[in-house]
Amino acid sequence: MNTDKRRWFILLACCLINLCLGSIYAWSVFSSAMTEYLNTTVGLNLGPGDMAIVYTIANSVGPITMISGGWFNDHIGPKLVIMIGGIMWGAGMFFSGFATSVPFLIVTYGLIGGLGLGMAYGSTISTCVKYFPDKRGLIGGITTAVYGASSVILPPIVTKIVAASGAPFAFKAIGIAFLVIIVLAALSLAPCPDGYKPEGWNPPAAKAGAGPINMDWKQMIKTPVFYVMLILLTCGAFSGMMVISQASPVAQNMIGMTTAAAAGAVSVLALFNALGRIMAGYISDRIGRINTLMGACILSVAGLLLLFISHEGSLLTFYIGLSIVGVAFGSFMGVYPGFTVDQFGPKNNSVNYGIMFIGFALAGYFGPQIMRNVYASTGAYQNAFLIASGLSLFGVILTIVYRKVK
Repeated sequence: MNTDKRRWFILLACCLINLCLGSIYAWSVFSSAMTEYLNTTVGLNLGPGDMAIVYTIANSVGPITMISGGWFNDHIGPKLVIMIGGIMWGAGMFFSGFATSVPFLIVTYGLIGGLGLGMAYGSTISTCVKYFPDKRGLIGGITTAVYGASSVILPPIVTKIVAASGAPFAFKAIGIAFLVIIVLAALSLAPCPDGYKPEGWNPPAAKAGAGPINMDWKQMIKTPVFYVMLILLTCGAFSGMMVISQASPVAQNMIGMTTAAAAGAVSVLALFNALGRIMAGYISDRIGRINTLMGACILSVAGLLLLFISHEGSLLTFYIGLSIVGVAFGSFMGVYPGFTVDQFGPKNNSVNYGIMFIGFALAGYFGPQIMRNVYASTGAYQNAFLIASGLSLFGVILTIVYRKVK
């Protein structure tokens, strides 16, 4: 099979892998169920935000293995890297089913699972983007959208498994299933040939005086535009990471939803997150990455202000605000893989994108913590939405700075 045909099978395999990895976005449903289990069975006294540290660590450690695993992916190919990452992710979830405390979950889900997720996710994205130089925005959107779509599919399934067999069994069963699926899918992967371009497609001519088209990470971090892009990613991902981490508790405590209805709200957020990735990736191929990201920041401000004015029973403003935040967050996650390749070249993209992903990890750390601290100190979430909207406005400014630096 020639490369033009094989790349579509590789895209399909990577999408299947990302569907498993994206279950991290269903954490709020796992969190609610596990909190109840630990309180009633183990005798702990956990509140709605006490589990946020597990999710925070799982997201924060990802760049470590995205960078280290990215080096191996760039040099030996994705198969072994993704298999190891998938085993760690599935095993982390499986052993989380034996948890008796939050520190136990930090080790199993946060560290083992988070490190495995970063290794596998970084390799799937980079591999697909290398195989599709003609559709970088769209392919980046699709592969990251499937990652986000997992939390559309998984929350109602997790809710049913928990109702039937309990939270520990849900962790164990889903962990084993994901481990098997990822390992089998990884067997079909192969590295993209150097200098590959699809039949009938020619890369756009480089502008006169342009810098290297294949920077390594040392060259990348010497460019001012790298730091602008890194901070912009942090600002753009902050609101999404903040809301996703506690979407279910927010729906229950702020709007007054039932547990089942709150799980549905998580799925709505995930659906628009996934749609935003595909739409923004497609649009960015046509109007440019930075124009798309500026629009996403403006959308984020609007969505966060709608969440700010939401209160008990205000379902309309809550759902609209939640959907807009999902689209804005998804836009950043869909555009940034292609944005990084455009700026620094495809050859070393696994490592480069892993380093760029530190911006996402910062958002994944500070977003949930600020949400938790604001709720703990005020008993409400509204001030957290204002903080996030301020960062999104700063993101708009950074898109202007990017143009000036370029």
